[in-house]
Amino acid sequence: MDSLVQVELTAHEREMLLRGLRYVRSSVMLEMRDPTPEDTYRRSHLLDAIQNLSQRLENAEPLGVPV
Repeated sequence: MDSLVQVELTAHEREMLLRGLRYVRSSVMLEMRDPTPEDTYRRSHLLDAIQNLSQRLENAEPLGVPV
């Protein structure tokens, strides 16, 4: 099982991460690969993981600024 890591991000840092994930997703989509079932499976799961992480970041609610 994966360990859970919590980090605090500013809105700007969150946007930078999302931009980086879009770049990584594009890189995975455009990479040269063998059209084997194993590679297709690996690529599909990697793209799903990138999409899930992007959605989690996009849906994250700001905690607000303590006074």
